[in-house]
Amino acid sequence: MGLNFEDLDAITRKFMLDEIRADIQADKVYRSSYLTQSGQGNWPDLVLAAATSGNDDSLAHSASGQFNSTTQRRKPKGFGYYTASVPVNAAQTLAESEFNRYFVRGLCLRALDQGIQRLEVYRAKPVMQPRAESESKIGLLVDPQTVLIDVRASQSDGVQTALGIPPGPGSGITIRIPKN
Repeated sequence: MGLNFEDLDAITRKFMLDEIRADIQADKVYRSSYLTQSGQGNWPDLVLAAATSGNDDSLAHSASGQFNSTTQRRKPKGFGYYTASVPVNAAQTLAESEFNRYFVRGLCLRALDQGIQRLEVYRAKPVMQPRAESESKIGLLVDPQTVLIDVRASQSDGVQTALGIPPGPGSGITIRIPKN
């Protein structure tokens, strides 16, 4: 079960698509090392298709056969590598994370376009054990320009944003237009 994006509509999708196309043009789309070589090549088109008419669940489904079964990880003391299994939920985790990043970027652009001063952080997916840092963000009102700059800066390398919005894979946290 993916995220419940409250403001995922035609308007937000238009801004998401603009952001994805700009990243494709600049070769800044994050490609997980868990993806096969062909999966990495296909990933930008899969993200674009999901943003056009799907969601994070449809993205995970379309990418599910494009993941390696194992990956190389650095040994804990930093000397050499070992082979580890790619998590069975890698497609869902990657799809949620990356679709959410583009959703956040698109919604920030929408807010700026429509003169919306603040966006609200909320939990878009129930989690069994919510992290304290995620819980502390729920209900915060954030500046769309600041969040947009932060998410854009972290997009191509897949690292967590400096502001922690979105906070990272598996958090279930995103933003919405405030209801009042």
